[in-house]
Amino acid sequence: METDLAPAPPQPFRPPASSAVPIDFERLREKLATYLKPEDLGRVEAAYHFSARAHEGQFRISGEPYVSHPVAVTSIVADWHLDPQALIAALLHDVMEDTHISKAEIAERFGKTSAELVDGLSKLDKIEFRSQEEAQAENFRKMLLAMASDLRVILIKLADRLHNMRTLDCVRPAKRRRIASETLEIYAPIANRLGLNNIYRELQELSFEHKYPMRFRVLAKAIRAARGNRREVVGKVLSTIEERLPQWGITAEVYGREKHLYSIYRKMMEKHLSFSQVLDIYGFRVIVHDVPSCYLALGALHSMYKPVPGKFKDYLAIPRANGYQSLHTTLIGPFGTPVEVQIRTREMHHIAESGVASHWLYKEDEKTLTELQQKTHSWLQSLLELQSTSVGAAEFLEHVKIDLFPGEVYVFSPMGKIFNLPRGSTPVDFAYAVHTDVGNRCVACRINSDLMPLRSELRNGDQVEIITAAHAAPNPAWLSYVRTGKARAQIRHFLKNAQQEESVALGERLLNQALRPHGLTLGQISTFAWDRFLRDRGVRIKKDIFADIGLGKRLPVIVARRLSQAQDQESGRPDVVKPKPAGAIQIRGSEGIAVQLARCCQPIPGDPIIGTIRKGQGLEVHLHDCPVVAKLRGDRARWVDVEWEPSDERLFDVTIRVLSKNSRGVLARVASAISEEDCNIQTVNMDNEQGDYTALNLTVQVRDRMHLARVMRAVRRVPEVVRIGRLKADGRV
Repeated sequence: METDLAPAPPQPFRPPASSAVPIDFERLREKLATYLKPEDLGRVEAAYHFSARAHEGQFRISGEPYVSHPVAVTSIVADWHLDPQALIAALLHDVMEDTHISKAEIAERFGKTSAELVDGLSKLDKIEFRSQEEAQAENFRKMLLAMASDLRVILIKLADRLHNMRTLDCVRPAKRRRIASETLEIYAPIANRLGLNNIYRELQELSFEHKYPMRFRVLAKAIRAARGNRREVVGKVLSTIEERLPQWGITAEVYGREKHLYSIYRKMMEKHLSFSQVLDIYGFRVIVHDVPSCYLALGALHSMYKPVPGKFKDYLAIPRANGYQSLHTTLIGPFGTPVEVQIRTREMHHIAESGVASHWLYKEDEKTLTELQQKTHSWLQSLLELQSTSVGAAEFLEHVKIDLFPGEVYVFSPMGKIFNLPRGSTPVDFAYAVHTDVGNRCVACRINSDLMPLRSELRNGDQVEIITAAHAAPNPAWLSYVRTGKARAQIRHFLKNAQQEESVALGERLLNQALRPHGLTLGQISTFAWDRFLRDRGVRIKKDIFADIGLGKRLPVIVARRLSQAQDQESGRPDVVKPKPAGAIQIRGSEGIAVQLARCCQPIPGDPIIGTIRKGQGLEVHLHDCPVVAKLRGDRARWVDVEWEPSDERLFDVTIRVLSKNSRGVLARVASAISEEDCNIQTVNMDNEQGDYTALNLTVQVRDRMHLARVMRAVRRVPEVVRIGRLKADGRV
């Protein structure tokens, strides 16, 4: 819900009792009386008074009493003839969010159904989120999942958003643009997906006006100027159609309409056209009695004006996913002007305008409505499936957004079943549309009987056959070209689970090995110790710890040490094995990415060292007196006792600084002295100091501190060397 509340001004405007709000409700009451029973109307009126009391003293930014907003929202949903529970929820949709009223109180007064609807419409304002984007995504997820269980949630929400968009002028520009973008991305596509064409178009127009106000004004002015020039064409086409159809024995209603600004703007942007190049800004709609008359009317129109090849679409035989049915054709009208015509029956027109709301508004066409309800139900079920396979709210929202922009690609299975997929879909999208297991086991495909790559783009009318293999698995590369949210979510889910299982198995083995120095095995760690350990780290289950170890995000030796400490604290309980004391963690220097030797101080075996935990990067080993470690002295939890494990396996980089007299061949003699001590030079930097002296910075490779001492003694014996020392992190020698 958009709370849209502003701080109360010093002397807020308070309308008299007989003013705007009661009049608004009187108009609403008149509308409701046309289809509600008197007892139901009484319940809705009680909800109005309850809402008015709850919002008393609250005002919108425009200065109107806040209760005017729920009344306006209820008036919009009343146009769809929604039932009393939904009307009550619309009147109360903001009370849980903006007042002290609880869900239990609404349930007690107005019933459990209305309370559930209000709860589905309320934001998650009691939970702390890391960012506004995370909060927004989580709120969308809550609303969409509530919609999946009861469609009335989204109908009320769309009415709420529509009224807020109609009254957006009072909001500051930055917030206005944000709300308009959100409406274009989420709410308008949902209205389209549910077949609510009127709401969809109005939300698009209002969003366009508030997101791009200058473009909107310029385009609106251009449309007004063009009206006079094109009125003659529209009138001529309209009169010709009205004359021709009766000659073919067709009774029909015909009317012309101007295209919406946003659809003209989008066409200009997508096809890179100027306004003068967009010729088809007018369309015509022909409403007939039955389906045969639709095709007969199409023949009549094509006999009048020549059709544009490739512009005919039959949505009667193959309806859109939202239940929309019409015949679309584009004709070359008078003066060469393209004219778009839609032909449909009265029942189809109801559904085209009201979509799923037709379930409440129109009862006569039960067969069509049942098919539409089944399609909507299957889409809502797909939302639940997306939710179960998405990692978080943001990913779920990303998948939903993808599915909210469907194209019009209709493809066939080998058995002749039709699948409606978004434009740009591939055989992998088709495979997942058939069944998740078909998608997961897909290895190749045939399009129109020809073997084709899996990344091929499907076209209208393609027949697609998927070839599967028992041991196949999704390829991560598929994510770069799949189009549907279901395919993307299922591929990610499969890959994540596969990686998770491998990581958990590896992490378990590594941790078991790391527990041995403490005299423990994983099986001996008590549930009390595990609970303490997980609680202290804010982790829910052991598997997450094992997976982090397997992925290198946690060090097994450190997890083992912390588990051992937790076990020690619980060792007073019966049957809890007491761990044996363990010394410092031994460092070899060749552990890999989980253990890193700090570059700032370049520790080598023999140096006094200390370990610090870096989030997501494992253990970093520093010298005891490293300035970087000094900054962490207050955070003792990040320190780890470490010591060197005796080993001759590898060499360690260390930088020494040599100050020598300027003399021919001095670098060669220094390099020779280093080489004689079985030491390799990695890099050399030189800079002149005070004219007669040269400073050499040499990065050399040594086995340990003793080896470094021998190297430095050898260099000191070179006659020209004045001073030598190890270079520290702060630049001191």
